[in-house]
Amino acid sequence: VPDAPVHDDPYRPISRVGRDFVAEHSEDEVPIAWWPRDQRYAERLAPGTKFADIIGEIDPAKLAGGVSMSAESALHFGLIPRMHRGIFAMNELPELDELVQVGLFNILEERDVQIRGYPVRFDIDVLILFSANPSTYNRSGKVIPQLKDRIGSLIQTHYPRDRDAGIKILDQESEVDLGGSYPVAVPYFMKEILEEITRQARKSKYIDHQSGVSARFSLANYRTMVASARQRGVLLGERPAVPRISDLGHLYSSSLGKLELDLMGSHQLSERQVLDAVTAEAIKVVFSEYVDRHGMEEICEIFGHGVKIEVGDLLPSSEYAKRLERVPPAWNKAFEVNAADDPAVRASCVEFVLAGLYATDRISRSQRRGQITYEFE
Repeated sequence: VPDAPVHDDPYRPISRVGRDFVAEHSEDEVPIAWWPRDQRYAERLAPGTKFADIIGEIDPAKLAGGVSMSAESALHFGLIPRMHRGIFAMNELPELDELVQVGLFNILEERDVQIRGYPVRFDIDVLILFSANPSTYNRSGKVIPQLKDRIGSLIQTHYPRDRDAGIKILDQESEVDLGGSYPVAVPYFMKEILEEITRQARKSKYIDHQSGVSARFSLANYRTMVASARQRGVLLGERPAVPRISDLGHLYSSSLGKLELDLMGSHQLSERQVLDAVTAEAIKVVFSEYVDRHGMEEICEIFGHGVKIEVGDLLPSSEYAKRLERVPPAWNKAFEVNAADDPAVRASCVEFVLAGLYATDRISRSQRRGQITYEFE
């Protein structure tokens, strides 16, 4: 019904305006207004939400216009009545004022409300969703037991059960355009490392497990890694740009502030040090899996002959090939990690293998002015 204050079904109108309109017109005379699908969902953040926002209030403008306070037409309906035949979500439910939570009792059970003493009974057809963090993490409010009792189902979310599932979420939710004038091609092993960093952070003894590490941590780091690779592509004219291990050095900007350290622990590590530790462990885990698949013992022997290899996030990919010219053919084993003839992909493979050898304590590493040198000591 077009002019009704809520989305009235012409066959079952619930508002006074809708009922009167349908009663005064024949079935063929009642116009139908389409409610677009993308408008059938509304949400509200609980902090600061008042009863009038979600249930309704007397409209002073209508009273000033001569409408009686006892008339339903004097009411201004809140979000829940206005989402009749739709979906309404309340985020951070424990932060909702307890008096407002009480006001939800009748909506969820008896489907009637009182607005400033005016009783309104609605046969509301609305799906109401609530979201909340675990009670151990919540800092202030709570969900009162009577409201919990009226909530039909409780769904507890969890972290991705394996790394591949996390990578699928990464691809789906990152909203990163890898095309354009300076495209970016992300090797799968770089996605594995990025997701493994998050998984290692969740298991780390240095991080508060009650706070946890959300999927947003992976998403933010993925965008930063891609941005670093794209910057290199723009500066050096590489198309496509391919992320490398050295790009992970920029993750401080997207990671710091997202890790809540365990202040009750005996460690004295800073957030940067914890991030370095989980990154090194992630590289070690992923590299160990690739070593099992491909075997790289011969590469380790190369460094025993005094070989040094310098890498960096702004080093052209072509330079990697030149620096490996003096290295025995055994190094070609590294390129099996992600088989490709593209110099940028091969440069990424080189850095992955070097970082993996360092993470497994087979070679040493030194860093100076953004350049990283790997050698055997």
